[in-house]
Amino acid sequence: LMLLALAVMAAWLGSGWMSVIVVRRLRAGLPAVAEAPQRPVPWRGIDVITAVMIMILARIVAQVAITGGSSGPADTTAPDMTAQLVAGVLAMVGGAAATAVMLRRRGATWADLGLWPVAPARDLRLGAGGLVLVLAPLLAIAALLNRIVPYQHPIIDYLNEHSDPLAIAVVVVAAIVVAPIAEEFLFRRVLQGWLETLPLPFGPGSAIGLASLAFALAHAGHGLAWLPLLALGVVLGVLVRQTGSIMPAILLHAFFNAVSVGLLLLQLSGVVPAS
Repeated sequence: LMLLALAVMAAWLGSGWMSVIVVRRLRAGLPAVAEAPQRPVPWRGIDVITAVMIMILARIVAQVAITGGSSGPADTTAPDMTAQLVAGVLAMVGGAAATAVMLRRRGATWADLGLWPVAPARDLRLGAGGLVLVLAPLLAIAALLNRIVPYQHPIIDYLNEHSDPLAIAVVVVAAIVVAPIAEEFLFRRVLQGWLETLPLPFGPGSAIGLASLAFALAHAGHGLAWLPLLALGVVLGVLVRQTGSIMPAILLHAFFNAVSVGLLLLQLSGVVPAS
């Protein structure tokens, strides 16, 4: 418990430190994140709809191929839930790849897709800095909301009943590797990038807000956890908007999910109290 208290204190101190840095930049007339030169994305609304249909089709195909078509959301037995998680991973990878191919055939460049140029030092700095900024407040909000509507998710039941290496490995790959890549590409680049080309009332701010809302609602149905995800989506959206790259957002998303999965595993093992 002492180590947990120290970790919580460090998280809040880090968040306060990053908040001061952001406020100082804004007061100096600078953006929170330096804006890189970029052009509007070339795809249209019909391409965004096509991307959604591709993801749905990929999910159906993967579900049928891996599980025989059985979704079974309430079934947390190891073989069934593992198969569903694997199907989800394949669907995200296949759907995102197919969407990228489709947009490339429509004339999009790697820069349009947010995948080039790669700046590892900058991306890592922004991803880590973003995590320090949002981690403590978002986890605190999630904990408070959990007292109002308890968070429930099949993966929690799955890991609670099957904490074997295979189960943990599948969850780690799905949550920390695949989901951040696929979701940042689809929500922050495909959807938000298109919204930024529209004459919305508040310009890019509206595009970021709408894409963040779509991201949060995609995670609805498990208590009120979608509310802190809405705030996380805004931070991710600002990173992509300012840099033109999805790499910093992917790293922040992955770091955040890694902490969340780590805390979940510690709670299920009894090291960290569930409260």
